[in-house]
Amino acid sequence: MTDCVENRLLTSRRGLLLGGASFAAWAYLPKFARATDGRDPRLVVVILRGALDGLSTVAPIGDPDYAGLHGSIALTADGAHPAIMLDSFFALHPAMPEFARMYRDKHAAVIHAVATPYRDRSHFDGQDVLESGYAGPGRVQSGWLNRALESLPRGERVSSGLAVGPTTPLVLRGGAPTVGWAPVALPQADDDTAMRLVELYRHRDPALASALSQGLKLDKAASGDDMKATRGNAVAQMRQVARGAAKLMAADDGPRIAALAFDGWDTHANEGGPLGRLAVLLGGLDGALAEFESGLRDRWRDTVVVVATEFGRTARINGTEGTDHGTGTIALLAGGAVKGGRVISDWPGLKLANLYEGRDLKPTTDLRSVIKGVLQDQFGLSDRVLAETVFPDSAATRPMRGLVT
Repeated sequence: MTDCVENRLLTSRRGLLLGGASFAAWAYLPKFARATDGRDPRLVVVILRGALDGLSTVAPIGDPDYAGLHGSIALTADGAHPAIMLDSFFALHPAMPEFARMYRDKHAAVIHAVATPYRDRSHFDGQDVLESGYAGPGRVQSGWLNRALESLPRGERVSSGLAVGPTTPLVLRGGAPTVGWAPVALPQADDDTAMRLVELYRHRDPALASALSQGLKLDKAASGDDMKATRGNAVAQMRQVARGAAKLMAADDGPRIAALAFDGWDTHANEGGPLGRLAVLLGGLDGALAEFESGLRDRWRDTVVVVATEFGRTARINGTEGTDHGTGTIALLAGGAVKGGRVISDWPGLKLANLYEGRDLKPTTDLRSVIKGVLQDQFGLSDRVLAETVFPDSAATRPMRGLVT
């Protein structure tokens, strides 16, 4: 795989898992959990770091300019590996049959031509904007999801709240020291190192030591013997981390809100069409969504999974059959609580005059409006909290309505 130097440095800077996956979960129950109406909402945020090619994931096959721009990697509705038609205009990459099934069941949706307010195509800054929730980079060291959590009514501590990976993703970082994160590199830790870590915390924080011990057991159960040969495989680890996270979140006393980060989406070269590098990555993401569905069991009906990336990729492929840093892309929603079966888009068109700066899919939807809509419908956060605390200075960006049943 060929990634740009900036993205490799960023991966190192953020200290993610070697295999490209991290998981963090909030360690407290909101007080509305097990509400009288029987709803017990859960939220999973999946960050795809490296910039996802939205035009290759959900292809606008009905746009007459799409095939010419995306050239050899353009998806088609026919041939040996046809894309999966979502409606008469948009088609899903064939590597995502599980998401397609959820879409047919009206438990998944696509928001197309979406972007954060960021426009300068740097992974460093784009990911900071995506995860911090501010309109520009370098503003704070806390994340929008953590600020949303701090706005919820806090209940009892959840001993199984864990962060898997050397660092908590920025989207869930914040200033409240009582939130209770436990950063642990579970998938890569050998048994001796892991047990020494548990023993260390046994004296400092017995509750946390118990959580780590439980997490190790879940990790072993999630990995199994079949994972040993593929350790370090980012695609396999997408499923592995999702499986372990789902087990934690399915428990009555488990975390209700979690964030995962997957690396490797910087497809500058040899991106591939229905087969190839992007197809492999999308298959891993598709499998991770399926793991959440099966692992959460009855909790899936109250769950929303939000999949987002820092920006899109160019509408025209480059000379190495890849795509460069772009602007507009897609966001995906999945879960039993999603009002799905829809591609939501104010489609801008792909004619040269309609492209952003003559090269990118023009964004027509602010990603913050999508996330605001989910947070409001799932957890009842007010317009004011969303505009002033979660996404500061964003009052003009209204929550998108009707995303959650």
